[in-house]
Amino acid sequence: MVEVVVPGAAGAQMPRYFRAKVTLQEWISRLGEGDSLPAERQLAEQLGVSRTTLRKALAELSAEGVLRREHGSGTYVAPPKVVRVRQLTSLTEDFGVNGMAVGSRVLSVDHIAADGETLQQLELRPGAKVYRVTRLRTLDDEPIAIEVAHLPGPLRGLGGRLHAGDSLYELLRVQYGREVAAVEDVVETALATPVEAELLEVPPGHPLLMIHRQGRDGAGVVIEWTRCVYRGDRFKFVARAARS
Repeated sequence: MVEVVVPGAAGAQMPRYFRAKVTLQEWISRLGEGDSLPAERQLAEQLGVSRTTLRKALAELSAEGVLRREHGSGTYVAPPKVVRVRQLTSLTEDFGVNGMAVGSRVLSVDHIAADGETLQQLELRPGAKVYRVTRLRTLDDEPIAIEVAHLPGPLRGLGGRLHAGDSLYELLRVQYGREVAAVEDVVETALATPVEAELLEVPPGHPLLMIHRQGRDGAGVVIEWTRCVYRGDRFKFVARAARS
Protein backbone atom coordinates (compact mmCIF):
# COMPACT_ATOMS: atom_id res chain seq x y z
CA MET A 1 0.00 0.00 0.00
CA VAL A 2 1.37 3.42 -0.98
CA GLU A 3 1.52 5.74 2.01
CA VAL A 4 -0.09 9.11 1.30
CA VAL A 5 1.69 11.88 3.19
CA VAL A 6 0.06 15.28 2.64
CA PRO A 7 -0.23 18.05 5.29
CA GLY A 8 -3.74 18.17 6.70
CA ALA A 9 -5.13 21.61 5.80
CA ALA A 10 -3.07 22.00 2.64
CA GLY A 11 -3.82 18.45 1.56
CA ALA A 12 -7.57 18.98 1.98
CA GLN A 13 -7.42 21.93 -0.45
CA MET A 14 -5.57 20.01 -3.16
CA PRO A 15 -7.50 18.42 -6.03
CA ARG A 16 -7.64 14.65 -5.69
CA TYR A 17 -5.48 14.07 -8.77
CA PHE A 18 -2.84 16.46 -7.42
CA ARG A 19 -2.70 14.64 -4.08
CA ALA A 20 -2.16 11.43 -6.05
CA LYS A 21 0.56 13.17 -8.07
CA VAL A 22 2.39 14.36 -4.94
CA THR A 23 2.27 10.85 -3.49
CA LEU A 24 3.56 9.34 -6.72
CA GLN A 25 6.43 11.86 -6.85
CA GLU A 26 7.49 10.86 -3.35
CA TRP A 27 7.34 7.19 -4.26
CA ILE A 28 9.15 7.68 -7.58
CA SER A 29 11.99 9.50 -5.79
CA ARG A 30 12.86 6.18 -4.11
CA LEU A 31 12.95 4.28 -7.41
CA GLY A 32 15.65 4.15 -10.06
CA GLU A 33 15.72 5.09 -13.72
CA GLY A 34 13.82 2.54 -15.80
CA ASP A 35 11.96 1.01 -12.84
CA SER A 36 8.37 0.16 -13.71
CA LEU A 37 5.25 1.23 -11.85
CA PRO A 38 2.43 -1.20 -11.00
CA ALA A 39 -0.44 -1.61 -13.45
CA GLU A 40 -3.03 1.18 -13.44
CA ARG A 41 -5.70 -0.87 -11.68
CA GLN A 42 -3.34 -1.87 -8.88
CA LEU A 43 -1.88 1.63 -8.56
CA ALA A 44 -5.33 3.24 -8.38
CA GLU A 45 -6.34 0.83 -5.60
CA GLN A 46 -3.15 1.57 -3.66
CA LEU A 47 -3.72 5.32 -3.92
CA GLY A 48 -7.44 5.07 -3.22
CA VAL A 49 -8.42 6.99 -6.37
CA SER A 50 -10.27 6.25 -9.58
CA ARG A 51 -8.34 5.26 -12.69
CA THR A 52 -9.47 8.52 -14.34
CA THR A 53 -7.91 10.52 -11.50
CA LEU A 54 -4.78 8.39 -11.61
CA ARG A 55 -4.39 8.87 -15.37
CA LYS A 56 -4.49 12.66 -14.96
CA ALA A 57 -1.70 12.48 -12.37
CA LEU A 58 0.34 10.13 -14.57
CA ALA A 59 -0.20 12.36 -17.61
CA GLU A 60 1.21 15.40 -15.79
CA LEU A 61 4.22 13.46 -14.51
CA SER A 62 4.85 12.17 -18.03
CA ALA A 63 4.62 15.68 -19.50
CA GLU A 64 7.10 16.89 -16.87
CA GLY A 65 9.55 14.17 -17.82
CA VAL A 66 9.30 12.26 -14.53
CA LEU A 67 7.67 9.20 -16.09
CA ARG A 68 7.80 7.51 -19.49
CA ARG A 69 4.61 5.76 -20.61
CA GLU A 70 4.87 3.10 -23.31
CA HIS A 71 1.66 1.94 -24.90
CA GLY A 72 1.07 -1.75 -24.32
CA SER A 73 4.09 -2.02 -22.06
CA GLY A 74 3.67 0.09 -18.93
CA THR A 75 4.87 3.17 -17.09
CA TYR A 76 8.52 3.64 -16.16
CA VAL A 77 10.71 6.11 -14.28
CA ALA A 78 12.20 8.39 -16.93
CA PRO A 79 15.91 9.20 -17.18
CA PRO A 80 17.06 12.58 -15.84
CA LYS A 81 16.48 15.59 -18.06
CA VAL A 82 19.28 16.73 -20.32
CA VAL A 83 20.69 20.11 -19.27
CA ARG A 84 22.16 22.71 -21.61
CA VAL A 85 24.28 25.28 -19.79
CA ARG A 86 26.33 27.05 -22.44
CA GLN A 87 24.97 29.73 -24.75
CA LEU A 88 27.87 30.19 -27.19
CA THR A 89 28.04 26.58 -28.33
CA SER A 90 26.05 24.32 -30.62
CA LEU A 91 24.02 21.33 -29.49
CA THR A 92 26.77 19.07 -30.82
CA GLU A 93 29.35 20.76 -28.59
CA ASP A 94 27.04 20.96 -25.57
CA PHE A 95 26.36 17.24 -25.32
CA GLY A 96 29.36 15.65 -26.95
CA VAL A 97 31.44 16.42 -23.87
CA ASN A 98 29.00 14.46 -21.70
CA GLY A 99 29.68 11.20 -23.51
CA MET A 100 26.34 11.21 -25.30
CA ALA A 101 26.09 10.17 -28.93
CA VAL A 102 24.98 13.38 -30.64
CA GLY A 103 23.33 12.92 -34.00
CA SER A 104 21.20 14.74 -36.51
CA ARG A 105 19.20 14.12 -39.63
CA VAL A 106 19.20 16.85 -42.23
CA LEU A 107 15.56 17.24 -43.23
CA SER A 108 16.09 20.04 -45.75
CA VAL A 109 18.47 22.78 -46.88
CA ASP A 110 16.66 25.52 -48.83
CA HIS A 111 17.64 28.85 -50.37
CA ILE A 112 14.52 30.95 -49.96
CA ALA A 113 13.23 34.51 -49.95
CA ALA A 114 13.20 35.70 -46.35
CA ASP A 115 9.83 36.55 -44.82
CA GLY A 116 9.26 39.66 -42.71
CA GLU A 117 10.25 38.17 -39.37
CA THR A 118 13.40 36.59 -40.79
CA LEU A 119 14.41 39.88 -42.43
CA GLN A 120 13.95 41.65 -39.11
CA GLN A 121 15.88 39.09 -37.06
CA LEU A 122 18.77 38.88 -39.53
CA GLU A 123 18.72 42.65 -40.11
CA LEU A 124 18.46 42.25 -43.88
CA ARG A 125 16.86 44.38 -46.56
CA PRO A 126 13.55 43.40 -48.20
CA GLY A 127 13.98 40.91 -51.01
CA ALA A 128 17.02 39.21 -49.46
CA LYS A 129 17.36 35.43 -49.70
CA VAL A 130 18.58 33.19 -46.87
CA TYR A 131 19.55 29.59 -46.33
CA ARG A 132 17.12 27.60 -44.19
CA VAL A 133 18.54 24.44 -42.62
CA THR A 134 16.07 22.09 -40.91
CA ARG A 135 17.46 19.23 -38.82
CA LEU A 136 16.18 16.62 -36.39
CA ARG A 137 18.63 16.39 -33.49
CA THR A 138 19.12 13.21 -31.45
CA LEU A 139 20.92 12.10 -28.30
CA ASP A 140 21.79 8.41 -28.04
CA ASP A 141 19.44 7.88 -31.02
CA GLU A 142 16.51 9.48 -29.17
CA PRO A 143 14.80 12.44 -30.95
CA ILE A 144 15.34 15.49 -28.77
CA ALA A 145 14.86 18.62 -30.88
CA ILE A 146 13.89 20.10 -34.23
CA GLU A 147 16.20 22.90 -35.30
CA VAL A 148 15.46 25.42 -38.06
CA ALA A 149 18.41 27.74 -38.73
CA HIS A 150 18.17 30.81 -40.99
CA LEU A 151 21.53 31.97 -42.34
CA PRO A 152 22.35 34.92 -44.62
CA GLY A 153 24.41 34.15 -47.70
CA PRO A 154 26.57 33.68 -49.52
CA LEU A 155 27.09 30.08 -48.37
CA ARG A 156 27.87 28.33 -51.63
CA GLY A 157 27.59 24.54 -51.45
CA LEU A 158 26.10 24.50 -47.95
CA GLY A 159 23.74 21.61 -48.67
CA GLY A 160 26.55 19.37 -49.90
CA ARG A 161 28.88 20.23 -47.04
CA LEU A 162 26.46 19.69 -44.14
CA HIS A 163 26.30 16.06 -43.11
CA ALA A 164 24.47 14.16 -40.36
CA GLY A 165 26.03 14.77 -36.97
CA ASP A 166 28.00 17.85 -38.06
CA SER A 167 28.18 20.92 -35.86
CA LEU A 168 26.68 23.78 -37.86
CA TYR A 169 28.79 26.28 -35.91
CA GLU A 170 31.95 24.36 -36.72
CA LEU A 171 31.02 24.15 -40.40
CA LEU A 172 30.35 27.88 -40.57
CA ARG A 173 33.67 28.63 -38.89
CA VAL A 174 35.86 26.26 -40.90
CA GLN A 175 34.23 26.43 -44.34
CA TYR A 176 32.93 30.00 -44.42
CA GLY A 177 35.00 31.93 -41.88
CA ARG A 178 31.94 32.81 -39.80
CA GLU A 179 32.11 32.44 -36.05
CA VAL A 180 29.34 33.18 -33.57
CA ALA A 181 30.74 35.52 -30.91
CA ALA A 182 27.55 36.61 -29.11
CA VAL A 183 24.01 35.27 -28.88
CA GLU A 184 20.64 36.28 -27.54
CA ASP A 185 18.28 33.45 -26.63
CA VAL A 186 14.54 33.95 -26.19
CA VAL A 187 12.99 31.02 -24.32
CA GLU A 188 9.29 30.18 -24.26
CA THR A 189 6.99 27.18 -24.10
CA ALA A 190 4.99 25.64 -26.94
CA LEU A 191 2.85 22.61 -27.71
CA ALA A 192 3.88 20.09 -30.35
CA THR A 193 2.13 20.34 -33.70
CA PRO A 194 1.21 17.06 -35.41
CA VAL A 195 4.31 17.30 -37.62
CA GLU A 196 6.61 18.08 -34.69
CA ALA A 197 5.02 15.33 -32.62
CA GLU A 198 5.67 12.73 -35.32
CA LEU A 199 9.33 13.72 -35.66
CA LEU A 200 9.94 13.85 -31.90
CA GLU A 201 7.91 10.68 -31.22
CA VAL A 202 5.57 12.36 -28.75
CA PRO A 203 1.79 12.92 -28.76
CA PRO A 204 0.43 16.07 -30.46
CA GLY A 205 0.14 18.84 -27.88
CA HIS A 206 3.13 17.54 -25.93
CA PRO A 207 4.96 20.33 -24.01
CA LEU A 208 7.99 21.73 -25.82
CA LEU A 209 10.66 24.21 -24.88
CA MET A 210 11.18 26.67 -27.75
CA ILE A 211 14.34 28.75 -28.08
CA HIS A 212 14.83 31.51 -30.63
CA ARG A 213 18.52 32.36 -31.00
CA GLN A 214 20.05 35.37 -32.73
CA GLY A 215 23.80 34.99 -33.20
CA ARG A 216 26.30 37.72 -34.13
CA ASP A 217 29.92 37.61 -35.23
CA GLY A 218 32.74 39.61 -33.67
CA ALA A 219 31.81 42.69 -35.68
CA GLY A 220 28.20 42.59 -34.46
CA VAL A 221 26.73 41.35 -37.74
CA VAL A 222 23.84 38.88 -37.37
CA ILE A 223 24.88 35.57 -38.96
CA GLU A 224 22.26 33.24 -37.52
CA TRP A 225 18.63 33.17 -36.47
CA THR A 226 17.49 29.78 -35.26
CA ARG A 227 14.23 28.38 -33.94
CA CYS A 228 14.69 25.17 -31.98
CA VAL A 229 12.00 23.17 -30.21
CA TYR A 230 13.08 20.67 -27.56
CA ARG A 231 11.05 17.91 -25.94
CA GLY A 232 9.89 19.34 -22.64
CA ASP A 233 10.14 15.96 -20.93
CA ARG A 234 13.84 15.58 -21.78
CA PHE A 235 15.27 19.04 -21.56
CA LYS A 236 15.64 22.05 -19.30
CA PHE A 237 17.45 25.29 -20.00
CA VAL A 238 19.94 26.71 -17.50
CA ALA A 239 21.52 30.14 -17.98
CA ARG A 240 24.43 31.29 -15.84
CA ALA A 241 25.56 34.88 -15.39
CA ALA A 242 27.83 36.89 -13.12
CA ARG A 243 28.09 40.57 -12.39
CA SER A 244 31.22 42.17 -13.77
